[in-house]
Amino acid sequence: MTPVDDPRPAPTPPTAGLPQRLLRPAAAALSGVLLYASFPPRPLWWLVLPGFALLGWVLYGRRLRAAFGLGLLSGLGFMLPLLHWTGEDVGPVPWLALAAAEALFIAVGCLGIAAVTRLAYWPFWGAAVWALDEAVRARIPFGGFPWGKIAFGQAESLFLPLAALGGTPLLSFAVVLCGFGLYEAVRRFRTYRSTGEIPRAAVAGAAACVLVPVVAALASLPLVDDSAEDGTATVAAIQGNVPRLGLDFNAQRRAVLDNHAKRTTQLADEVKAGKAKQPDFVLWPENSSDLDPYLNADARQVIDDAVKAIGVPTVVGSVVEKGSDSLRNTLIEWDPDQGPVDTYDKRHIQPFGEYMPMRTVARFFSEDVDRVQREFVPGREVGVFDLAGTKVGMVTCYEAAFDDAARDTVLHGGQMIAVPSNNATFGRSEMTYQQLAMSQVRAVEHGRAVVVPVTSGVSAVIRPDGTIADRSGMFTPDALVAEVPLRSSLTPATRMGPLPEGIIALLAVVGLGWVGVTAVRARRERGTAR
Repeated sequence: MTPVDDPRPAPTPPTAGLPQRLLRPAAAALSGVLLYASFPPRPLWWLVLPGFALLGWVLYGRRLRAAFGLGLLSGLGFMLPLLHWTGEDVGPVPWLALAAAEALFIAVGCLGIAAVTRLAYWPFWGAAVWALDEAVRARIPFGGFPWGKIAFGQAESLFLPLAALGGTPLLSFAVVLCGFGLYEAVRRFRTYRSTGEIPRAAVAGAAACVLVPVVAALASLPLVDDSAEDGTATVAAIQGNVPRLGLDFNAQRRAVLDNHAKRTTQLADEVKAGKAKQPDFVLWPENSSDLDPYLNADARQVIDDAVKAIGVPTVVGSVVEKGSDSLRNTLIEWDPDQGPVDTYDKRHIQPFGEYMPMRTVARFFSEDVDRVQREFVPGREVGVFDLAGTKVGMVTCYEAAFDDAARDTVLHGGQMIAVPSNNATFGRSEMTYQQLAMSQVRAVEHGRAVVVPVTSGVSAVIRPDGTIADRSGMFTPDALVAEVPLRSSLTPATRMGPLPEGIIALLAVVGLGWVGVTAVRARRERGTAR
């Protein structure tokens, strides 16, 4: 079999008029919208498959310039609605700029996908290129922005067990492969209808692209284990709520702290009255105390009183001053007898939110950059707290999007994972549901229960199989008390870490290089023939 298959696009009807010329651009935008619609809070994960099938049709055999433009339209159809929450309180300009930047990454990836459609078994190479594109987006610029990784839309899908096998890169790769395979199967069927020819190898390849990801997901089901290897722990997640929506709630930092202290004290009263089970430890969300308890004696007293009332170790999310001009987003382990005994400083801090790169340039797009007057600095140490004998890995909010953050805590002994978060800035947008889905995927990826305490919702308790055992409403005080399984075994994904992503990225590079070498050879042969 030759390495290159179908060097030119399959015959298509001649274009006739403006509507026909707009068909592919419209289909490109629609493919992106389908990808967006497959993400939470909609339970429509399967829409990702027709989304990629349509994208495969759009890109198949296209010239590189056309593929870039069509990919940009698809990226905008995907990212504009997906990231709408980023403009919830700062207006549309930052949202549009971020969505456009992410769409450009996707456009470059689609250029590569169009190139590898010239190869035999192109869905395989195309899925690898998409996964490579996600890997790049997760790292650059400014530490990357993994939001919109296809794996994060699969928290309820039949492909989810693949997260335990090879992490989010393998999960994304398999889903994209299946979608492209669907289009290739349809294309081969149409070719048969028009010519009567059935190239067996090509048909078998198309079928494999669809069936292998499904079979692999079913074969990975035994890796999804919900058993309590190390017993159980009773955990309480406190959602204190915020006094009002938007960034201005930070001006009422004391009210936010009081809300969480009050809800914790109420839980203590419920425990004494026999209405709630005594937790082994308590988790407060990120930013539950934006008043530095190391410098503010009043805030320290409020926290200490609440922790003593509940009588168990409590994790408090706080903003801690680091020198005169910088801050740290810190989780503090607070003991009812000893006070603060351990800390974890957020390692993946949010550009344009917690620190402001290229401030002068960013100000051109929005004057809201000046709200970030004192920048946060990242921590360096992995956070695993010993809470009443339970090793709890700490992953703060935005960090849930990064593959290394949760994995590091498990490798350092975490028997469960906590993701304290603050979504109040983004109102009632889809952001909190998108982030919750990330935690569901992380639960399966590492075989750990994940507890997500959030300031204003949705807080949740997630079992190691990715199912949600309990959840809160939005913008309402709540305390989720649940018994969760503790585990110490490692999934293949945890053991291998970035290896699957590296292998898939290498395959993408090989495919692109193959296309390049073939193009050079063809050019030389044409020159020799002349």
